[in-house]
Amino acid sequence: MRRPHAKRPAGLFLPLDPAAATPLYRQLYTGVREAILAGRVAPGSGLPSSRALAEELGVSRNTVILAFDQLAAEGYVEGTARSGTRVAAVPVNPPALERPRRRGPGPSVRGRAIAATPMAALSRGQTPAVPFRAGVPALDHFPVSLWSRLTARRWRHHPALEYGDPAGYAPLRDAIAEYVRVARGARCVAGQVIVTGGSQQGVDLAARVLLDPGDAVWMEDPGYTGARTALLAAGGRLVPVPVDADGLAVDQAERMAPDARMAYASPSHQFPLGITMSAGRRLALLRWAARAGAWVLEDDYDSEFRYDARPLASLQGMDEEGRVIYVGTFSKTLFPALRLGYLIVPPELVEAFRAARAVSDRHSPTMDQAVLADFLAGGHFARHVRRMRRLYAERQEVLVDAVRRSLGDRLRVVPSAAGMHLVGWLERGQDDVEVSARAAALGVEAAPLSRYAMRRPERGGLLLGWAGYAPEAIREGAERLGAALG
Repeated sequence: MRRPHAKRPAGLFLPLDPAAATPLYRQLYTGVREAILAGRVAPGSGLPSSRALAEELGVSRNTVILAFDQLAAEGYVEGTARSGTRVAAVPVNPPALERPRRRGPGPSVRGRAIAATPMAALSRGQTPAVPFRAGVPALDHFPVSLWSRLTARRWRHHPALEYGDPAGYAPLRDAIAEYVRVARGARCVAGQVIVTGGSQQGVDLAARVLLDPGDAVWMEDPGYTGARTALLAAGGRLVPVPVDADGLAVDQAERMAPDARMAYASPSHQFPLGITMSAGRRLALLRWAARAGAWVLEDDYDSEFRYDARPLASLQGMDEEGRVIYVGTFSKTLFPALRLGYLIVPPELVEAFRAARAVSDRHSPTMDQAVLADFLAGGHFARHVRRMRRLYAERQEVLVDAVRRSLGDRLRVVPSAAGMHLVGWLERGQDDVEVSARAAALGVEAAPLSRYAMRRPERGGLLLGWAGYAPEAIREGAERLGAALG
């Protein structure tokens, strides 16, 4: 005698959408599973046969069988779709709308410190660049066609599809070593080059390899928030060191933390103040590092762009004791989406950094590295930097003139001898955070100087980047900034 079909339980409401991207069997599986977990269908309840449910829902029988098989495999139902299927005895949760969501334990103390830094805003992504966001190169002048041809040639003739060396693609390491020896006066061979995913990863690797939790680190104040965050993430204890007209105040730092394990500095063009560290300070910093057995992390983020003379030699090139870790990047000189940078490390640290790079993300995309190696070896990088140096000098002149015309004495600007940004100084007593917010409301991005400081600056200022903006955009931005200042 034919067994009568089980009726669909009252709590089993199964709306299916044939137009949805999710397959019908998956929609059916999800609907039955949620009804079981919410307690709308009691354990032991019989489910309709696959044939009956298929007819009721207007789907094929195979769709129902696939859904039931998946539910059975995960233990939500018992039996088979052909011989009778019943709801298994599984733990039931109250409906999601009726139960309060319990808070998770949250991040560690270190995690909370990282989340509290200004870098946390970057995790939410960035809107398209508008004047005067700092660190944006002239993307409208990047040789896209040339880069495309080099990329296509690589894919046609020499695709690099295997896993690579965590330290980087060998021809790129050769090209970087040659470049920094000639352009930056560095002392290195290709074997000391570690290719990274931008300078941010370089700082992060150096912090994790060289610091133990609780180690003191001299940090420029104001200074680069990306470095600050990476050093905190590694457990470093940051010591905010003032920056004066000669750069990092080494004598004060020694009094504050003589036993520091590391000093972070950007001696060629201090971020964000734009100061060049004097020769005397450089020597004092190197002598301290040698005496204390400490490390100096040299961030050379945009030294290619110097307008009054040749780029200065690197601190690493002056180092006789092997205490300097040099950090470089191509994101500022070429384009930010190219997440490639590099470290120059002492020979005895190469294997430790190679291992740390492998643990982090194995290696940077090999094809990107290969194209960049071709770009460097073909002389295209040197030509591009020379063109950008001229262009950026012109755009800085436009910025300084526009700010002086539109703002007069309300924002004091002095041309910078290097880099891609300058600081506009507000009148004393003005809150740079408040002014920055008013400017943002008018479509201008001028970051407050205090964002980069661990201690409140004596005077407020705004960072004004110019490199990535056409003259007309710079002039319009200056007018809007003038309106924000009132």
